[in-house]
Amino acid sequence: MAKTWFITGASSGFGEALVRAVLEKGDRVVATFRKPEQASAFSQENFQQGLGVVMDVTNEAQIKTGIQQALDKFTQIDVLVNNAGYGTIGAIEEFSLEEIRAQMETNFFGAIAVTKAFLPLMREQGKGHIVQISSQAGFRATPGFGVYNASKFALEGFSEALAQEVAPLGIKVTIVEPGPFRTEFLGGSMKMAEQRIEAYQNTPVGNTYQYADNMNGKQEGDPVKAAQAIVDYVYGDHKALRLPLGKAPVQGMRMKLAQVEEDLKANEAIAVSTVFEE
Repeated sequence: MAKTWFITGASSGFGEALVRAVLEKGDRVVATFRKPEQASAFSQENFQQGLGVVMDVTNEAQIKTGIQQALDKFTQIDVLVNNAGYGTIGAIEEFSLEEIRAQMETNFFGAIAVTKAFLPLMREQGKGHIVQISSQAGFRATPGFGVYNASKFALEGFSEALAQEVAPLGIKVTIVEPGPFRTEFLGGSMKMAEQRIEAYQNTPVGNTYQYADNMNGKQEGDPVKAAQAIVDYVYGDHKALRLPLGKAPVQGMRMKLAQVEEDLKANEAIAVSTVFEE
């Protein structure tokens, strides 16, 4: 049976590729855009299967309006994809608090606002699937991506709890963790810290700046294949909470798990020494 999807951040990257994959599947899709002309063009091009709505995930009024427009056209939404977001590069010290808050506002608070707006609908339906587009950076932190890491760690934290809360209600949650893909992530959508501190130039943070310059357009991941993998995953009977995409996140996540295991072994005696004696 065909599904109706609601995908945020559809103008480029994963969002654009996923919208295309959904339409090719024969499903219906509500795609959100920041610009009215993009939303209008999408609606005209995909009148039977698609609807473009203007929505900034940091604007609660637009979220409410966008959902109502979606329901007016398609009655119900089966799959919500929280994809809207952007990346940042810089040392923690280099970012202003305003830059950090802006990152969290979109990547975390925006996703949680849209999720909360959809939960009553999915509870009433007794079914639904929430797909959170996170990142390998939401599982494993690296120098230079600290603010972005924080936003995606927060996304994964609430999503992991949410999955347990809504499973008895017939609602499924999937956290997608892509590695480097050939989208605009390292290009037009990436924001660098406005301040540069010379002391970090010859540290791993400086290497991250260079990585962004050198790797844009050379990433291992194919966004078309990733989009198809997400569509297939939603239609499959998969139980896992996390869906890594690409070779890099599989390797990186295993490295993180091994490091955590080493930390546990190193400090287990200290940990258990702090409990009351029976």
